[in-house]
Amino acid sequence: MLAPKSFRLHIGIFGRRNAGKSSILNALTSQEVSIVSEIAGTTTDPVEKPMELLPLGPVLFIDTAGIDDSGALGEKRIQKTMQVFDRTDLGLLVTNYAEWGEFEELILKELQDRGIPMVVVFNKCDVYPEGNCLAKSVFGEKIPTVETSVISGKGIQELRQTILNQAPDDFINRPSIVSDLVGPGEMAVLVVPIDKEAPKGRLILPQVQSIRDLLDADSFCVVVKERELREVFTRFTKPPKLVVTDSQAFLKVAADTPTEIPLTSFSILFARYQGDLTEMVKGAMAIDKLKTGDKVLIAEACSHHPIGEDIGTVKIPRWLTQYVGGKLEFVHHRGHDFPENLSEFKLIIHCGACMWNRREMLSRLMKARMAGVPLTNYGLTIAYSLGIFERALQPFPAALEVFKTTK
Repeated sequence: MLAPKSFRLHIGIFGRRNAGKSSILNALTSQEVSIVSEIAGTTTDPVEKPMELLPLGPVLFIDTAGIDDSGALGEKRIQKTMQVFDRTDLGLLVTNYAEWGEFEELILKELQDRGIPMVVVFNKCDVYPEGNCLAKSVFGEKIPTVETSVISGKGIQELRQTILNQAPDDFINRPSIVSDLVGPGEMAVLVVPIDKEAPKGRLILPQVQSIRDLLDADSFCVVVKERELREVFTRFTKPPKLVVTDSQAFLKVAADTPTEIPLTSFSILFARYQGDLTEMVKGAMAIDKLKTGDKVLIAEACSHHPIGEDIGTVKIPRWLTQYVGGKLEFVHHRGHDFPENLSEFKLIIHCGACMWNRREMLSRLMKARMAGVPLTNYGLTIAYSLGIFERALQPFPAALEVFKTTK
């Protein structure tokens, strides 16, 4: 079974049209993933290719349109390319010795400003042989460079090794989702309501990932629906270390869980795992400043079609409206689309981003911070609006302290 995107190192491939980006991708994957043509602008929308890059593990290559595209359609392609920076963990800048200029400098600066590790690939070295030691004179020893030729195969294996060497440490040494809050030999109870939007025959991804994280750490876990939770507690001879619930069942689970047992939600776990829990706690506290007529952005990573009592389009707007005591204006965005102008919003509420890599969620936090707009997530919003925020933060002392000292 393929690893989900959230577990894959996202490698963005950037450069001008006809720099050889698609050829490099095909050479790295040993497959005809992207269409290769001498016609400039063949790649339009970003092309994704998941694969195993051993010994690193699962990666996702993203081939982008040329950053030098032109015309109205070209402008849209560039916008799509710029979105890829938001989710890039490692950047490949593909160029050649004859063309280094403003477009390459733009890509270089974008990657450097975001703190994204990179490799500069001087492609077509059989056509444009090194003449002025550009790589050494421009980059010194700070940025790794590789010479490649997809015709002869020169440098492709070296490029694979350089990618392995440049992989960020926070990808190789991923933090735990929940097991650090439980410990080996201890138990967690996971409360998993089965609603209309749950995938048929499966659990949703955060629940599956939490179970696997606990098993990997030699912890126990009991999985129940919210209706059976109270009965489960009567069968334990030793209380669990933690109860984790779907945020939509927060009130019932909080009522049925003894106060001495720490309680939180899958969504709050993912605020920590995929984003910045402390910053999102501060974002949730901005709910108290909302007034009638304020505009709130609700952003969701998935592009599923909402049905019934959907959490993002129905439940959260209802709970927030009740909390504020007046009508708010809600704007919804799904997938990788995100408004350019965030300043019109008083609050951004994001899903747990379980389908993304952490880089994209951190990119959105950065954009919100630069616009001066607080950002929080679904679970924190629900806990705050239902009056159980402090209890939901009990397993996270640092975040709880931020709440207590700034409220």
